[in-house]
Amino acid sequence: MTFNNLPPLLSEALATRGYTAPTPVQAAVLEANAEGRDLIVSAQTGSGKTVAFGLAIAGDLLDEDSKALQAATPLALVIAPTRELALQVSRELEWLYSATGARVATCVGGMNPSLERRALSQGAQIVVGTPGRLRDHLERGALDLHGLATVILDEADEMLDMGFREDLTELLDATPETRRTLLFSATMPKPIIALARRYQRDALRISTLEENHGHGDISYQAMAVAPSDIDHAVVNLLRFHEAETAMLFCATRENVRRLNASLTERGFATVALSGEHTQSERNQALQALRDRRARVCVATDVAARGIDLPSLSLVIHVEIPRDAEVLQHRSGRTGRAGKKGTAILLVPYTRRRRVESMLRGARIDAEWVTPPSAEEIRRADSERLIARLLAPVEVSDDDRPLVDKLLAERSPEEIAAALVHVHRATLPEPEELLADNKAPAPQRAARSDFEDGVWFRLNIGRRQNADPRWILPLLCRHGNVSRSEIGAIRITENETVFEVRQSVAARFLTKFRKKAEEDEGVEIAPVDGPPRAASRPARARPDKAGGHKAGPRPPRPDKARKPAAPGSRKPSGKAGPRKKPDRQR
Repeated sequence: MTFNNLPPLLSEALATRGYTAPTPVQAAVLEANAEGRDLIVSAQTGSGKTVAFGLAIAGDLLDEDSKALQAATPLALVIAPTRELALQVSRELEWLYSATGARVATCVGGMNPSLERRALSQGAQIVVGTPGRLRDHLERGALDLHGLATVILDEADEMLDMGFREDLTELLDATPETRRTLLFSATMPKPIIALARRYQRDALRISTLEENHGHGDISYQAMAVAPSDIDHAVVNLLRFHEAETAMLFCATRENVRRLNASLTERGFATVALSGEHTQSERNQALQALRDRRARVCVATDVAARGIDLPSLSLVIHVEIPRDAEVLQHRSGRTGRAGKKGTAILLVPYTRRRRVESMLRGARIDAEWVTPPSAEEIRRADSERLIARLLAPVEVSDDDRPLVDKLLAERSPEEIAAALVHVHRATLPEPEELLADNKAPAPQRAARSDFEDGVWFRLNIGRRQNADPRWILPLLCRHGNVSRSEIGAIRITENETVFEVRQSVAARFLTKFRKKAEEDEGVEIAPVDGPPRAASRPARARPDKAGGHKAGPRPPRPDKARKPAAPGSRKPSGKAGPRKKPDRQR
């Protein structure tokens, strides 16, 4: 399919930028049944929706000669949730409409408001801005919306999530009832549906999302890891993929700060984005990513909204998103405009079932894989280095003397070894994960060299996917003991009991309780002796002669037996039915 029936100047602009065929969302808004109508469009981030709504409003902005209509007040208003997204939309619309004479004014926080008011007073056919700044200009009388022909809400679901409902309501109430309303939203929660019912008329519903699974250009992976191994898994994933740009998502600004510092200390070129950063710091961080001075961005959900990084190919959910919508928004930062991307969820063992449910709800088919080991990373490093060194290169005249000098002073083997050494010295070291995630481990049996071991209980069991292969490293790390000082580990439905050598038990309890309960929510309590299941009496079983072989009888309770009341004994012979004791409800 090609771009048909477009104003000539817009067709030329698209051809100049290398557009040969419309994306699905662009083709949908150009259909005849969409012309002049209100639209509700569901499309993934990075699907070309900015150009889509730019083309959809052409009929309201241009005359028969593809020139911009002259108007005293704006004809089109685009509202975006973040400063970055608004600036990106402005840039897209500027090149699309540059030849038509249409002017674009941008109104966002962090910019000089007096310059924005001057641009509005000079006349602009298209105004792009964030809700708060647009509302401020409206209330001050600098923004007149009475002549508006079209209003576009870009990423409307995110604007409502960010608390812009009141701003949006005031802006939309100031527009004429005859205007078109184009609502672009990746998801359709109830607040979006209510907004559409209030401000749209006979809207055409367009969806280019895949019905059976998530974004088609994103490969989803999930990795079950020990909670204490998550940071190490992040390091190994960054090293294994060596992505041009990677984004790591955390739930809080404190965790962003901590992970960013940890990765910087290990030698990664990282930047951080969270609510505690100023607009100037955000701009510097994004510019560092675009200039390739930084390759890793650690961010919160809100801080990353509206960011467009064409080189972003890896997204890591360091902390589990709160729901399927946040999962898709985060992952949608990659896999844009036909490029392939990878989204990886790091899942603590205790939360695997929740993540599986979330993936089913989002109709995402994620592959459960193990984190890359240090050995796999070194093997990938070697393959990348060999490919780079064996690639054909052209030696310049300036480099030739240096090449000759090296060959004269060192053998080819020594030069190759030096190249490998220099290359490896620039790479952060991979981490050795304590939990071996590749081979299932049985429960540890009781050890013969443990005498009078001390037993403890954890508040996690099979329901939380507890497994000795991560329980054991957890005990060693947080209890500051070696594996030889941990005895039997027995996992039941809702708890885990284990044995610790008596000589280190007191120190173990103090260390573990202080660390694990704070960091991972795992509670520990001492147990008086081994678990009951280990001393449960055997049941009587029938023998070959039809009798019963009784197992060891349980000891009687150490209580004095009450004498029976006179006349209460039953006569010998067949016993009558036993009455069940009354139980308090």
